[in-house]
Amino acid sequence: MSSTLDTFDTLLATGQQAVAVDAVMLARLTQIAGDFAVNLSVALIILTATVFAARWASSATRKALGRVRGFRHDPTVMSFAVQVVRVLVYLIGFIAVLQRLGVQTTSIIAVLGAASLAVGLALQGTLSNVAAGVMLLVLRPYRVGDLVNIGGNVGKVQRLDLFFTQLSDANNVKIMAPNGKVFGDIILNLSGQKNRRMELKLGVGYGDNLNIAKEALVGAASGIDAVLPDPAPWAGVTDLLDSSVEMTLTAWTTSDDYWQARADVFQAAKEALDAAGIEIPFPHQVAVPYGDDYAPLPLATEGVQGLRGRTNPRSAGFDTRPDDDQNEA
Repeated sequence: MSSTLDTFDTLLATGQQAVAVDAVMLARLTQIAGDFAVNLSVALIILTATVFAARWASSATRKALGRVRGFRHDPTVMSFAVQVVRVLVYLIGFIAVLQRLGVQTTSIIAVLGAASLAVGLALQGTLSNVAAGVMLLVLRPYRVGDLVNIGGNVGKVQRLDLFFTQLSDANNVKIMAPNGKVFGDIILNLSGQKNRRMELKLGVGYGDNLNIAKEALVGAASGIDAVLPDPAPWAGVTDLLDSSVEMTLTAWTTSDDYWQARADVFQAAKEALDAAGIEIPFPHQVAVPYGDDYAPLPLATEGVQGLRGRTNPRSAGFDTRPDDDQNEA
């Protein structure tokens, strides 16, 4: 009887101990879930605050640079700096969110440091674009609003980002040029100077009076309002071509009026040459007979059959009569 009571007491004690352990585990899990919910809520608050902080920092940077005289009218530096500030604020907020969720940021930094070589090799093109963007910002070969020619693509600069230079061509097509390729290529800033010189090449006939042609071209360019009087327009013979004399007309205009002035000068030059009686030659094809078409060829070339064929115009050059030796046979 006593042994039965001892067994029952042992089972009761074991059950009470198990219930106590379950209660402790449940309390621990409840505490962990509560802490995670609190940390998740705080992390969401930090993330939201980071978004607003990035916008505020970008706006503050834009206003601060707008007060600086050197950057007030230069949107290139302003947009680049605003984007850098926005990225830095997002990076700081992301690290704070990870740290609040219990992630050891020191270990993340250590892993990133160990993998920096692999990341650098994998992203060498992207990182080179960032470095090239910084160099373009420092050297400033062009600014937002300039008309440039980069790799054969002509367009107006819209913005300079960390990775790309955005252009807009004459057809309003967006062109995204990587900064690394832009920095490594030849950049033609078509609006970098206040004035530009146009160079037009026209051809006149060999039998025309070249002095009259020069006067007509110079007068035509001088009559355009957009052409600058100083330096004055100039025209002269620059080459002797197969079927024409090449004359070059040069005139100066402002960079803003260049394209329209070029078209106007071309039209005025054509009309002035027509009024002066100067012909602008164009390619002709002339058939020149060589020798006598009916002259007999040498016997070694035609042979006996060819000579016989010429005696019969209906044979198309071939004699259909049998040979004498075949008739005899």
